[in-house]
Amino acid sequence: MQAPTILVVDDEQLIRWSLNDRLSREGYRVVEAASAAEALERHGEGVDLVLLDFKLPDGDGLTVLKRIKEADPDTLVILLTAYSTVDTAVEAMKAGAFHYANKPFNLDEIALLVEKALETTRLRREVRALRQSQAQPYSLDRIVGRSKAVSEVKTLMQKVAASPASTVLLTGESGTGKDLAAKVLHYQSDRANRPFMNITCSALPETILESELFGHERGAFTDARQQKRGLLESADGGTVFLDEIGEMAPGLQAKLLRFLEEKAFKRVGGIADVRVDVRVIAATNRNLEEEVKKGRFREDLYYRLNVLPIVLPPLRARTDDIPALVHYFVDAYNSEFRKRVKGVTDDAMKKLQAYGWPGNVRELRNAVERAMLLADGDELTAAHFPVVSGATSGKLTEGIELPPNGIDLEQLERSLVVQALERSGWNQTRAAALLGVNRDQIRYRIEKFGLEKPAVS
Repeated sequence: MQAPTILVVDDEQLIRWSLNDRLSREGYRVVEAASAAEALERHGEGVDLVLLDFKLPDGDGLTVLKRIKEADPDTLVILLTAYSTVDTAVEAMKAGAFHYANKPFNLDEIALLVEKALETTRLRREVRALRQSQAQPYSLDRIVGRSKAVSEVKTLMQKVAASPASTVLLTGESGTGKDLAAKVLHYQSDRANRPFMNITCSALPETILESELFGHERGAFTDARQQKRGLLESADGGTVFLDEIGEMAPGLQAKLLRFLEEKAFKRVGGIADVRVDVRVIAATNRNLEEEVKKGRFREDLYYRLNVLPIVLPPLRARTDDIPALVHYFVDAYNSEFRKRVKGVTDDAMKKLQAYGWPGNVRELRNAVERAMLLADGDELTAAHFPVVSGATSGKLTEGIELPPNGIDLEQLERSLVVQALERSGWNQTRAAALLGVNRDQIRYRIEKFGLEKPAVS
């Protein structure tokens, strides 16, 4: 590994020689400059740290410091001065100095200060590399598919990611990839180098969720032994993803609305406002307009979140993408399970495309994972996908004739589901068998049509 390069800027040759000699013995590569102009020129050649004198023949150190930080904000600068005052120190730190040292200085102390500064640089680079590696899997290409529905969503996401919008609302059925979309929006935005924090609103009780989001002060409640930063504060400059926002309690909705409006909040038990800059991405598989009508979701919060809505299409509306998704998952599980499956048979693919996929992309991924675990050969057949075994062999499809005036397909489906549930005494397993589907599919349709079991009188 190449030794760190340190630029020593001072008009006194003896000081440059002393620092060069000591730092070279520490294993660093040292370059020198005797003026402001030379310092900026040498900095342009690439350095890791600058030791900068405050007084130079052709300028002052603060001006050089600002020019260096403008050219490369990551370059750390230690200011050397024989005219140290509180005002000088404050001004230097405001301009971006890592630290300052008084002349005459102790070489041992300078060596220790340099070591600390370079460790900071190393950590910053590691964090940046880690964030870049995290961002790589979340390009727009990660959203697999070229159908019209997906292409329109990708185009919209690209625009939203580049916009300064502080709120985004992702809607769509369960399993359509809202969590993936949230990460793509974050890592394709100018917030990519800042934190991405996510929380599922239905996973925690209201009081705990409030503390997780907004943090709390010491003594705010039992066991609050110290101050805690919440997700919003920890994500300053980045993104907070609120999954299942429709499950959030009304009291917490009000506090979230205040934050979205004012960009400020109070920690639980706190009295001072905390101001942060975060983008809030909310997601739900519920119809929030209906939730507003039922009084379960605040209307003002809904309109505040719905500034930039993105609707993720269900898989049944983009069946042309199923082959690409299947091949993507097969390749992924080939690597994970160390197998060499080449693909699926034509018959299996037809059945995969004919199936309704109530669980959407998540259900498809799980089906491919199961098939890959059980596969012994180099090709997946329809037998590897029991969930779709009846997808093209419905009992009534051959005998039904479409009326001249057409039908309401949604109403027909609802009617058949209701009949099956009534005939089976609301036994979901038996109702599913009557319709040739599985239990998960019948549950999906009960939720889809808002069906409720009649009360027994």
